[in-house]
Amino acid sequence: MANEQLKEDIINYAKTIGIDKIGFASANPFAEMKARLKVQQDAGYSSGFEKGTIEERTEPKLHLNEAESIIAIAVAYPSRMKDRMSNKRGQRRGNFCRASWGNDYHEVLNERLEQLTAFIAARVPGFRSRSMVDTGELSDRAVAERAGIGWSGKNCMIITPEFGSYVYLGEMITNLPFPSDQPIDDDCGDCTLCIDRCPTGALVAPGRLNAQNCLAFITQTKGFMPDEYRGKIGNQLYGYDNCQVVCPKNRGIDSHLHPELEPDPELVKPELLPLLSLSNREFKNKFGKMAGSWRGKKPIQRNAIIALAHYKEEAAVDELIRLMNEDPRPVIRGTAAWAIGKIARSDSYQAIRTAEAKETDPEVLAEMKKGLAYEQVMT
Repeated sequence: MANEQLKEDIINYAKTIGIDKIGFASANPFAEMKARLKVQQDAGYSSGFEKGTIEERTEPKLHLNEAESIIAIAVAYPSRMKDRMSNKRGQRRGNFCRASWGNDYHEVLNERLEQLTAFIAARVPGFRSRSMVDTGELSDRAVAERAGIGWSGKNCMIITPEFGSYVYLGEMITNLPFPSDQPIDDDCGDCTLCIDRCPTGALVAPGRLNAQNCLAFITQTKGFMPDEYRGKIGNQLYGYDNCQVVCPKNRGIDSHLHPELEPDPELVKPELLPLLSLSNREFKNKFGKMAGSWRGKKPIQRNAIIALAHYKEEAAVDELIRLMNEDPRPVIRGTAAWAIGKIARSDSYQAIRTAEAKETDPEVLAEMKKGLAYEQVMT
Protein backbone atom coordinates (compact mmCIF):
# COMPACT_ATOMS: atom_id res chain seq x y z
CA MET A 1 0.00 0.00 0.00
CA ALA A 2 1.31 3.44 -0.96
CA ASN A 3 1.23 4.91 2.53
CA GLU A 4 3.00 2.07 4.33
CA GLN A 5 6.38 3.81 4.12
CA LEU A 6 4.87 7.13 5.20
CA LYS A 7 3.25 5.36 8.14
CA GLU A 8 6.61 3.95 9.17
CA ASP A 9 8.20 7.39 8.85
CA ILE A 10 5.47 8.89 11.03
CA ILE A 11 5.96 6.21 13.69
CA ASN A 12 9.70 6.87 13.78
CA TYR A 13 9.26 10.64 13.88
CA ALA A 14 6.66 10.38 16.65
CA LYS A 15 9.25 8.77 18.93
CA THR A 16 11.53 11.80 18.52
CA ILE A 17 8.91 14.32 19.67
CA GLY A 18 7.76 12.61 22.84
CA ILE A 19 4.88 10.44 21.62
CA ASP A 20 5.08 7.16 23.52
CA LYS A 21 2.54 5.16 21.50
CA ILE A 22 0.99 5.73 18.11
CA GLY A 23 -1.64 3.76 16.25
CA PHE A 24 -3.64 4.01 13.02
CA ALA A 25 -7.33 3.31 12.53
CA SER A 26 -10.04 3.71 9.94
CA ALA A 27 -12.30 6.75 10.02
CA ASN A 28 -15.46 4.66 9.83
CA PRO A 29 -18.28 5.63 12.18
CA PHE A 30 -18.05 4.25 15.73
CA ALA A 31 -21.32 2.35 15.56
CA GLU A 32 -20.91 0.42 18.81
CA MET A 33 -19.91 3.57 20.68
CA LYS A 34 -22.92 5.38 19.24
CA ALA A 35 -25.27 2.76 20.67
CA ARG A 36 -23.52 2.88 24.06
CA LEU A 37 -23.67 6.67 24.21
CA LYS A 38 -27.39 6.57 23.53
CA VAL A 39 -27.87 4.16 26.45
CA GLN A 40 -25.72 6.40 28.68
CA GLN A 41 -27.69 9.47 27.70
CA ASP A 42 -31.07 7.81 28.24
CA ALA A 43 -29.94 6.56 31.67
CA GLY A 44 -28.80 10.05 32.73
CA TYR A 45 -25.22 8.84 33.19
CA SER A 46 -23.49 11.56 31.14
CA SER A 47 -21.45 14.23 32.94
CA GLY A 48 -22.59 17.20 30.87
CA PHE A 49 -18.98 18.05 30.04
CA GLU A 50 -19.15 16.06 26.80
CA LYS A 51 -18.87 18.11 23.62
CA GLY A 52 -21.15 17.69 20.64
CA THR A 53 -24.08 15.48 19.74
CA ILE A 54 -23.88 11.69 19.73
CA GLU A 55 -23.47 11.81 15.95
CA GLU A 56 -20.62 14.34 16.22
CA ARG A 57 -18.93 12.15 18.82
CA THR A 58 -19.03 9.03 16.68
CA GLU A 59 -18.78 10.11 13.01
CA PRO A 60 -15.31 11.40 12.02
CA LYS A 61 -16.49 12.61 8.61
CA LEU A 62 -18.58 15.28 10.34
CA HIS A 63 -15.27 16.90 11.33
CA LEU A 64 -13.34 16.27 8.12
CA ASN A 65 -15.37 15.55 5.01
CA GLU A 66 -12.67 13.51 3.32
CA ALA A 67 -11.65 11.60 6.44
CA GLU A 68 -9.94 8.29 5.60
CA SER A 69 -8.05 7.38 8.76
CA ILE A 70 -7.30 8.48 12.31
CA ILE A 71 -3.88 8.61 13.95
CA ALA A 72 -4.12 7.98 17.70
CA ILE A 73 -1.37 8.99 20.12
CA ALA A 74 -0.61 8.29 23.77
CA VAL A 75 1.80 10.07 26.12
CA ALA A 76 2.69 8.42 29.42
CA TYR A 77 2.65 10.31 32.73
CA PRO A 78 4.03 9.56 36.21
CA SER A 79 2.08 7.75 38.90
CA ARG A 80 4.36 8.62 41.83
CA MET A 81 6.08 11.74 43.11
CA LYS A 82 9.79 11.67 43.75
CA ASP A 83 9.48 14.09 46.69
CA ARG A 84 6.42 13.64 48.86
CA MET A 85 5.11 16.46 51.04
CA SER A 86 4.36 15.95 54.72
CA ASN A 87 0.69 16.17 55.69
CA LYS A 88 0.40 17.03 59.37
CA ARG A 89 -1.88 18.80 61.80
CA GLY A 90 -1.73 22.54 61.24
CA GLN A 91 -0.39 22.05 57.70
CA ARG A 92 -2.95 19.76 56.10
CA ARG A 93 -2.64 19.24 52.36
CA GLY A 94 -5.03 18.47 49.54
CA ASN A 95 -4.54 16.35 46.47
CA PHE A 96 -4.80 16.79 42.70
CA CYS A 97 -5.25 13.54 40.78
CA ARG A 98 -2.35 12.22 38.71
CA ALA A 99 -3.92 13.30 35.42
CA SER A 100 -3.46 16.92 36.56
CA TRP A 101 0.23 16.61 37.41
CA GLY A 102 2.68 18.72 35.44
CA ASN A 103 1.67 21.08 32.65
CA ASP A 104 -1.82 20.87 31.21
CA TYR A 105 -1.81 17.75 29.06
CA HIS A 106 -4.18 19.33 26.55
CA GLU A 107 -1.45 21.79 25.60
CA VAL A 108 1.31 19.17 25.73
CA LEU A 109 -0.47 16.74 23.40
CA ASN A 110 -1.78 19.44 21.09
CA GLU A 111 1.79 20.63 20.62
CA ARG A 112 2.89 17.10 19.73
CA LEU A 113 -0.01 16.76 17.28
CA GLU A 114 0.89 20.09 15.66
CA GLN A 115 4.45 18.84 15.13
CA LEU A 116 3.13 15.61 13.67
CA THR A 117 0.79 17.53 11.37
CA ALA A 118 3.64 19.69 10.08
CA PHE A 119 5.78 16.59 9.49
CA ILE A 120 3.10 14.94 7.34
CA ALA A 121 2.10 18.14 5.54
CA ALA A 122 5.70 18.70 4.44
CA ARG A 123 5.65 15.30 2.73
CA VAL A 124 2.12 15.09 1.31
CA PRO A 125 0.69 17.87 -0.86
CA GLY A 126 -3.02 18.39 -0.14
CA PHE A 127 -2.79 16.79 3.30
CA ARG A 128 -5.67 17.75 5.54
CA SER A 129 -6.34 16.89 9.15
CA ARG A 130 -8.09 17.83 12.38
CA SER A 131 -6.67 17.06 15.81
CA MET A 132 -8.41 16.65 19.16
CA VAL A 133 -7.32 16.11 22.77
CA ASP A 134 -10.02 15.34 25.34
CA THR A 135 -12.17 18.41 24.68
CA GLY A 136 -12.91 17.47 21.07
CA GLU A 137 -16.05 15.69 19.99
CA LEU A 138 -14.61 12.24 19.28
CA SER A 139 -14.13 9.76 22.11
CA ASP A 140 -10.37 9.53 22.68
CA ARG A 141 -10.91 6.13 24.27
CA ALA A 142 -12.85 4.70 21.30
CA VAL A 143 -10.22 5.94 18.84
CA ALA A 144 -7.33 4.60 20.92
CA GLU A 145 -9.01 1.22 21.27
CA ARG A 146 -9.60 0.90 17.53
CA ALA A 147 -6.02 1.99 16.80
CA GLY A 148 -4.48 -0.62 19.07
CA ILE A 149 -3.12 1.79 21.69
CA GLY A 150 -4.65 -0.34 24.43
CA TRP A 151 -7.85 -2.05 25.47
CA SER A 152 -10.81 -0.39 27.16
CA GLY A 153 -10.71 -1.52 30.78
CA LYS A 154 -13.55 -2.13 33.17
CA ASN A 155 -12.57 1.17 34.82
CA CYS A 156 -13.43 2.98 31.55
CA MET A 157 -9.75 3.78 30.96
CA ILE A 158 -7.54 2.75 28.06
CA ILE A 159 -5.01 0.31 29.48
CA THR A 160 -1.75 -0.09 27.59
CA PRO A 161 0.61 -3.05 28.07
CA GLU A 162 3.57 -0.71 28.53
CA PHE A 163 2.23 2.16 30.63
CA GLY A 164 -0.95 0.82 32.18
CA SER A 165 -3.73 3.41 32.14
CA TYR A 166 -1.39 6.27 33.01
CA VAL A 167 -1.50 7.75 29.51
CA TYR A 168 -2.96 10.86 27.95
CA LEU A 169 -4.74 10.35 24.63
CA GLY A 170 -5.20 12.41 21.50
CA GLU A 171 -6.02 11.84 17.84
CA MET A 172 -5.71 13.29 14.37
CA ILE A 173 -8.35 12.71 11.70
CA THR A 174 -6.65 12.66 8.28
CA ASN A 175 -7.55 12.46 4.61
CA LEU A 176 -4.91 9.78 4.04
CA PRO A 177 -5.80 6.05 3.87
CA PHE A 178 -3.19 4.56 6.21
CA PRO A 179 -3.11 0.81 6.86
CA SER A 180 -4.99 0.17 10.11
CA ASP A 181 -3.47 -1.40 13.22
CA GLN A 182 -5.10 -4.26 15.08
CA PRO A 183 -6.96 -3.64 18.34
CA ILE A 184 -5.48 -5.22 21.48
CA ASP A 185 -7.38 -8.02 23.17
CA ASP A 186 -9.03 -7.19 26.49
CA ASP A 187 -6.75 -8.37 29.28
CA CYS A 188 -8.79 -7.47 32.35
CA GLY A 189 -9.90 -11.08 32.72
CA ASP A 190 -12.12 -11.77 35.73
CA CYS A 191 -10.69 -8.88 37.76
CA THR A 192 -13.29 -6.42 39.11
CA LEU A 193 -11.17 -4.49 41.62
CA CYS A 194 -11.96 -1.11 40.07
CA ILE A 195 -15.69 -1.80 40.33
CA ASP A 196 -15.44 -3.28 43.82
CA ARG A 197 -13.38 -0.36 45.18
CA CYS A 198 -15.38 2.47 43.61
CA PRO A 199 -16.60 4.35 46.70
CA THR A 200 -19.81 5.60 45.12
CA GLY A 201 -20.76 2.71 42.82
CA ALA A 202 -20.22 4.96 39.81
CA LEU A 203 -18.83 2.02 37.86
CA VAL A 204 -22.21 0.40 37.40
CA ALA A 205 -20.89 -2.40 35.18
CA PRO A 206 -17.64 -3.31 33.41
CA GLY A 207 -16.80 -0.38 31.16
CA ARG A 208 -19.92 1.54 32.12
CA LEU A 209 -19.72 4.70 34.22
CA ASN A 210 -22.44 6.80 35.78
CA ALA A 211 -20.51 10.07 35.64
CA GLN A 212 -23.05 11.78 37.90
CA ASN A 213 -21.84 9.60 40.79
CA CYS A 214 -18.14 9.65 39.91
CA LEU A 215 -16.00 11.52 42.45
CA ALA A 216 -13.71 12.75 39.66
CA PHE A 217 -16.72 14.55 38.16
CA ILE A 218 -18.14 15.65 41.51
CA THR A 219 -14.91 17.43 42.48
CA GLN A 220 -15.31 19.57 39.34
CA THR A 221 -18.89 20.72 39.94
CA LYS A 222 -19.40 24.31 41.09
CA GLY A 223 -22.47 24.07 43.32
CA PHE A 224 -22.92 22.66 46.80
CA MET A 225 -21.52 19.15 47.03
CA PRO A 226 -24.28 16.65 47.91
CA ASP A 227 -24.00 15.41 51.49
CA GLU A 228 -23.42 11.77 50.55
CA TYR A 229 -20.14 12.58 48.81
CA ARG A 230 -18.54 14.88 51.39
CA GLY A 231 -17.33 12.03 53.53
CA LYS A 232 -15.97 10.14 50.52
CA ILE A 233 -13.67 12.65 48.77
CA GLY A 234 -11.28 12.93 51.71
CA ASN A 235 -8.64 15.50 50.76
CA GLN A 236 -9.23 15.40 46.99
CA LEU A 237 -9.19 18.86 45.42
CA TYR A 238 -9.52 17.80 41.79
CA GLY A 239 -10.22 14.45 40.20
CA TYR A 240 -10.17 10.98 41.70
CA ASP A 241 -8.08 8.09 40.44
CA ASN A 242 -8.67 5.21 42.84
CA CYS A 243 -9.98 3.12 39.93
CA GLN A 244 -6.51 3.41 38.39
CA VAL A 245 -4.54 2.94 41.60
CA VAL A 246 -6.19 -0.40 42.43
CA CYS A 247 -5.79 -1.78 38.90
CA PRO A 248 -3.32 -4.71 38.82
CA LYS A 249 -2.22 -3.62 35.34
CA ASN A 250 -0.86 -0.41 36.90
CA ARG A 251 1.16 -2.21 39.56
CA GLY A 252 4.78 -1.05 39.35
CA ILE A 253 4.04 1.40 36.53
CA ASP A 254 5.66 4.82 37.02
CA SER A 255 6.77 6.57 33.83
CA HIS A 256 9.00 9.64 34.15
CA LEU A 257 9.59 10.30 30.46
CA HIS A 258 8.65 13.96 30.00
CA PRO A 259 9.93 16.81 32.20
CA GLU A 260 6.87 18.95 31.47
CA LEU A 261 4.62 16.28 33.01
CA GLU A 262 6.59 15.97 36.25
CA PRO A 263 4.57 16.99 39.32
CA ASP A 264 5.52 19.97 41.46
CA PRO A 265 4.74 18.66 44.97
CA GLU A 266 3.73 22.12 46.20
CA LEU A 267 1.16 22.38 43.44
CA VAL A 268 -0.28 18.88 43.34
CA LYS A 269 -0.27 18.50 47.15
CA PRO A 270 -0.89 22.10 48.23
CA GLU A 271 -1.54 23.27 51.77
CA LEU A 272 -5.28 23.64 52.22
CA LEU A 273 -5.55 26.73 54.39
CA PRO A 274 -3.66 29.14 52.07
CA LEU A 275 -5.94 28.07 49.19
CA LEU A 276 -8.93 29.69 50.87
CA SER A 277 -7.64 33.26 50.59
CA LEU A 278 -6.27 33.17 47.02
CA SER A 279 -7.53 35.85 44.64
CA ASN A 280 -8.48 34.90 41.09
CA ARG A 281 -5.17 36.27 39.82
CA GLU A 282 -3.16 34.45 42.48
CA PHE A 283 -4.96 31.21 41.70
CA LYS A 284 -4.31 31.57 37.98
CA ASN A 285 -0.66 32.47 38.50
CA LYS A 286 -0.07 29.50 40.77
CA PHE A 287 -2.24 26.77 39.29
CA GLY A 288 -3.05 28.03 35.79
CA LYS A 289 -0.65 25.67 34.00
CA MET A 290 -2.34 22.59 35.47
CA ALA A 291 -5.24 20.77 33.83
CA GLY A 292 -7.00 20.82 37.21
CA SER A 293 -7.40 24.60 37.11
CA TRP A 294 -9.84 24.66 34.20
CA ARG A 295 -12.96 25.10 36.33
CA GLY A 296 -11.51 28.01 38.27
CA LYS A 297 -10.84 28.40 41.97
CA LYS A 298 -14.34 27.96 43.46
CA PRO A 299 -14.58 24.15 43.18
CA ILE A 300 -11.00 23.83 44.48
CA GLN A 301 -11.73 26.08 47.45
CA ARG A 302 -15.00 24.30 48.21
CA ASN A 303 -13.18 20.98 48.14
CA ALA A 304 -10.41 22.39 50.33
CA ILE A 305 -13.01 23.37 52.95
CA ILE A 306 -14.46 19.85 52.86
CA ALA A 307 -10.94 18.41 53.23
CA LEU A 308 -10.30 20.59 56.29
CA ALA A 309 -13.53 19.29 57.77
CA HIS A 310 -12.39 15.75 56.96
CA TYR A 311 -9.24 16.37 58.99
CA LYS A 312 -11.18 18.24 61.72
CA GLU A 313 -8.51 20.91 61.42
CA GLU A 314 -9.17 23.34 64.28
CA ALA A 315 -6.45 25.71 63.06
CA ALA A 316 -8.66 26.46 60.04
CA VAL A 317 -11.76 27.53 61.97
CA ASP A 318 -10.89 31.24 62.18
CA GLU A 319 -10.48 31.42 58.40
CA LEU A 320 -13.65 29.41 57.88
CA ILE A 321 -15.56 31.81 60.13
CA ARG A 322 -14.25 34.70 58.03
CA LEU A 323 -15.44 33.01 54.85
CA MET A 324 -18.83 32.21 56.39
CA ASN A 325 -19.30 35.87 57.27
CA GLU A 326 -17.63 37.67 54.38
CA ASP A 327 -17.35 35.59 51.23
CA PRO A 328 -19.77 36.77 48.50
CA ARG A 329 -20.22 33.23 47.12
CA PRO A 330 -23.06 31.25 48.75
CA VAL A 331 -21.35 27.90 48.04
CA ILE A 332 -18.26 28.98 49.96
CA ARG A 333 -20.19 30.59 52.83
CA GLY A 334 -22.46 27.59 53.25
CA THR A 335 -19.75 24.94 52.92
CA ALA A 336 -17.64 26.85 55.45
CA ALA A 337 -20.55 26.89 57.92
CA TRP A 338 -21.05 23.14 57.55
CA ALA A 339 -17.31 22.54 58.01
CA ILE A 340 -17.14 24.72 61.13
CA GLY A 341 -19.83 22.59 62.71
CA LYS A 342 -18.13 19.34 61.72
CA ILE A 343 -14.74 20.44 63.06
CA ALA A 344 -16.48 21.31 66.34
CA ARG A 345 -14.06 23.72 67.96
CA SER A 346 -15.38 25.08 71.24
CA ASP A 347 -16.62 28.33 69.68
CA SER A 348 -17.92 26.78 66.45
CA TYR A 349 -21.63 26.74 67.11
CA GLN A 350 -21.91 30.25 68.52
CA ALA A 351 -20.08 31.52 65.44
CA ILE A 352 -22.59 29.78 63.18
CA ARG A 353 -25.56 31.17 65.14
CA THR A 354 -24.18 34.70 64.94
CA ALA A 355 -23.75 34.40 61.17
CA GLU A 356 -27.13 32.73 60.80
CA ALA A 357 -28.88 35.77 62.25
CA LYS A 358 -27.81 37.93 59.30
CA GLU A 359 -27.74 35.33 56.48
CA THR A 360 -30.47 35.56 53.84
CA ASP A 361 -29.56 32.90 51.28
CA PRO A 362 -31.77 29.82 51.82
CA GLU A 363 -29.10 27.34 50.69
CA VAL A 364 -26.53 28.85 53.03
CA LEU A 365 -29.04 28.78 55.88
CA ALA A 366 -29.62 25.08 55.17
CA GLU A 367 -25.87 24.44 55.42
CA MET A 368 -25.75 26.35 58.70
CA LYS A 369 -28.42 24.06 60.09
CA LYS A 370 -26.33 21.08 59.03
CA GLY A 371 -23.37 22.60 60.85
CA LEU A 372 -25.38 23.21 64.00
CA ALA A 373 -26.67 19.65 63.91
CA TYR A 374 -23.17 18.45 64.83
CA GLU A 375 -23.60 20.15 68.20
CA GLN A 376 -26.20 17.56 69.13
CA VAL A 377 -23.82 14.79 68.10
CA MET A 378 -21.08 16.22 70.31
CA THR A 379 -23.26 16.56 73.41
